[in-house]
Amino acid sequence: MTDAAFTAEQPRPAEPASLDDVPGWFWDHDRHSFEWFLGRQEKAGVTGDLLEMGAYLGRSAIVIGEHLQPGESFTVCDLFDSDAPDDENAAEMNMSYRKTLSRTAFESNYLSFHGELPEIIQAPTSTLAGGRIAAGAFRFIHIDASHLYEHVVGDLQVARVALQDQGVVVLDDYRSQHTPGVAAATWEAVFNHGLKPVLLTECKFYGTWGDPESFQRDLLDRVDLAEGCELSAETLNGRQMLRMTGTSEGIEPFRPSRHHKRLVALNARHQADQAADDSRRALLESQEEAARDLAARRARAAEQRRPVNVAKRAARDLLPPVVTSAIRRARRG
Repeated sequence: MTDAAFTAEQPRPAEPASLDDVPGWFWDHDRHSFEWFLGRQEKAGVTGDLLEMGAYLGRSAIVIGEHLQPGESFTVCDLFDSDAPDDENAAEMNMSYRKTLSRTAFESNYLSFHGELPEIIQAPTSTLAGGRIAAGAFRFIHIDASHLYEHVVGDLQVARVALQDQGVVVLDDYRSQHTPGVAAATWEAVFNHGLKPVLLTECKFYGTWGDPESFQRDLLDRVDLAEGCELSAETLNGRQMLRMTGTSEGIEPFRPSRHHKRLVALNARHQADQAADDSRRALLESQEEAARDLAARRARAAEQRRPVNVAKRAARDLLPPVVTSAIRRARRG
């Protein structure tokens, strides 16, 4: 992408130094879980394409793209700054992120961490149905697009066809108060369409239409699991599912962006310049205070040198105390 892509109406986005600088709702436990599932597949020699439905400004896509293997493709499908396909979806976008979401910002953030963009489909996720993407070709799919029930049902249908037998699907906001449509579609898929829960975090549901037990065994054995991640097991309709809680202890930070060194150096120079400005300001204030003090002392000295004051001091110093006291009483009376 060249600078020509950034217009006056759409200014160049700020360059992220780290993943935390990319706006979005993607917390440490889920970043760790993404890397755990993707890394487990890679260690097992599993290959397959990657898909994200709904990317916002790229925070989770950057992590998924880190696990792209030779011969695989990574597809991102999002409306970005295009018009929504229906009034409900438009209202949802306007309420949540219409003012901040743009394809330009996504691409800038992604290219801060990777050399090439994923394949981008700027369209509703419904366009992925009907053979737009290959059946059984994907090993990992993240669904985080519309929160409307009908849309999530459609996204899950796309994922079911697109995933390999042991592929993993992740759904965002499966339990939030403001996203009942995601919850309804998720659990409907579990109870009626064969989706099997593997792991639940506070924000995301991890499942498969294959065998969840192999994933769960490794999780419970804490294979490559961060120290602060706590797991508990629960049975739902005869099937085990795991829940992750705990702290971020032991979760390694994501690698810095290509801008990191330069931005750190710029920040250090800015702080040094600020410290120098503060020092100059403090010195100036000190000099001004000294000048004010000197002026005050000079004024007092000049006042003392006035003839009437000199006479008063002479009278006070030379006359006997009794006479001085009498003079003072006379003046008061």
